[in-house]
Amino acid sequence: MARKLILGITQGDSNGIGYEVIIKALSDERILELCTPVIYGSSKIFGFYKKQLHNIGQINTNLISNAREAHPKRVNILNCLSENISAEPGLSTPDAAKAAIISLQKGVEDLKNGEIDALVTAPINKRAMDNEGFGFTGHTEYLKKCFDADDVTMIMVSERLKVGIVTSHIPLKDVPGSLSQEKILKKLRALKNSMERDFGISSPKIAVLGLNPHCGDGGLLGDEEQSIILPAINAASDEGILAFGPYSADGFFGLGNYSRFDAVLAMYHDQGLAPFKALAFETGVNFTAGLPAVRTSPDHGTAYEKAGKDVADPHSMISAIYTAIDVYNNRRAFDELQENKMNISMPDNSIKPKGGKIIE
Repeated sequence: MARKLILGITQGDSNGIGYEVIIKALSDERILELCTPVIYGSSKIFGFYKKQLHNIGQINTNLISNAREAHPKRVNILNCLSENISAEPGLSTPDAAKAAIISLQKGVEDLKNGEIDALVTAPINKRAMDNEGFGFTGHTEYLKKCFDADDVTMIMVSERLKVGIVTSHIPLKDVPGSLSQEKILKKLRALKNSMERDFGISSPKIAVLGLNPHCGDGGLLGDEEQSIILPAINAASDEGILAFGPYSADGFFGLGNYSRFDAVLAMYHDQGLAPFKALAFETGVNFTAGLPAVRTSPDHGTAYEKAGKDVADPHSMISAIYTAIDVYNNRRAFDELQENKMNISMPDNSIKPKGGKIIE
């Protein structure tokens, strides 16, 4: 029998709802049938939050010092934090931010080294981590640096909607100047490749949103649609990418036109994430495309106001876990198929004509 996928889970901010949604998600034994979970955090804090939950039964845990010790039938906790760490639900503290950084660093290190197969990251407080010297505006930017990736794309994923973002965590005032035909084309290529390799969608149809209200109203409200976005769409079409648009975002989502496409490319963060979360907040997943490894995350934040109250909804975390498993398996199947196609298409070098040249 093949080894089960080893799934790393970083704790995120220990004063938010991260531990609660992790515990609730892993209380479902069906997840343990599909993967071996490894939580990067603290068994002490895990136990603290476990006691706050009233409808959670027995969870068999296993304390480990490295991912290779993970028990395939238990929830493994890799203690990577100081024993002096404690939980302060609902508070943003330097200690919680430092713990989130350590958890993430250790999880990503094991992901790079192949100790785990995929990674799910619980919510973090970006401002608090920045105050402690983290130096990145979010998980996506940190992962891009760690893997020395040429480019990564944030894709919000649900069963009914997949939304990619051209510009991610930057101020809104900087968005227009950050757009270019090549950047949009690069994101369209990444979105197409991810839909095919990560989600098993052949020849995906991608809708591209405009930047300005009413797509600029023929230049009255801006010309980025005509000067940047439309040329990028045309260039993508020339490459065989099924890209369409640009579409005005309000009507596109308001009329349900997203249901006609496999994916949507938005120009900036809130343009894509606001409608996505309105339509799929409870089960939405943040996926980082363009990495050599698989990483997902719930689509919500730390939710300090809910921390320690046994009211946090775990469905987005559950979806993040299942999505990580699915993407990992899809990639393996896709890569094996491509390898088989290459082997079939290669000529048999054992049969050569005189002179040693292969006859085409």
